[in-house]
Amino acid sequence: MAAPSSPQTRILVIEDDEVIGRHLETGLRGGGYACTWCRTGTSGIAEVSRTEPDVVLLDLGLPDSDGVDIARRLRTDRPSLLIVILTARSDEIDVIAGLDAGADDYLVKPFSLSVLLARLRAHLRRRPSVAAPQEGPVLVGDLTVDVAARRCLLGDHEVMLRPKEFEVLALLARRSGTAVSRETLMAQVWDENWFGPTKTLDVTIASLRRRLSESAAAGRTGVRPPDITTLRGHGYRLETSDSSPGLGEEANGPTDDA
Repeated sequence: MAAPSSPQTRILVIEDDEVIGRHLETGLRGGGYACTWCRTGTSGIAEVSRTEPDVVLLDLGLPDSDGVDIARRLRTDRPSLLIVILTARSDEIDVIAGLDAGADDYLVKPFSLSVLLARLRAHLRRRPSVAAPQEGPVLVGDLTVDVAARRCLLGDHEVMLRPKEFEVLALLARRSGTAVSRETLMAQVWDENWFGPTKTLDVTIASLRRRLSESAAAGRTGVRPPDITTLRGHGYRLETSDSSPGLGEEANGPTDDA
């Protein structure tokens, strides 16, 4: 089935393997995407700067650099870029490192083209649409989440978030004071048919807490971030920092790997 993508959806493949690179290039073009293929990290970085693609499919084992470093640099330079890592590294520590570096998804080789295309469709469905109705800012204590502008403010200090961090925070903020299950977060921020590791959500929550805390420290005195409370065996709840967690709950504690 052809991908429901517009001709303007541009994908850059950074992959040094000749067979895999050609297969991806042919398959993505057949799926309706505009595709460019680079074989090194250096040429990939240059191509991102030159063409500003919507998606980067990134191998980790590049001949001139480590893909994790490339992912981190791309995420810093282009916060809204969709980054999908394609690699033979399947150990959990490698998956976590890739996601923590800023990747939105992680596929372990070998994988089928149909699975990759399904993942891309799922991610692109969740990208903001110019035709989407405008949504007013959501306020939770000192935190402002402006979904329409994709901006997050703590007091008057802007919090720089990665795309998935912003989407998780926006979902929690819309339901502030209410428990949100892990399954709901994974289905609405990633995909209801998510095949990846559940650690994806844990890494995102941990990074989100850290960014909010760092932003509070960098902003004006007296501004406090809301708490992301872990609800063991269920999920998370966003609440103002002066709220107290109830019995059996843990505020800003270890994530729940249920």
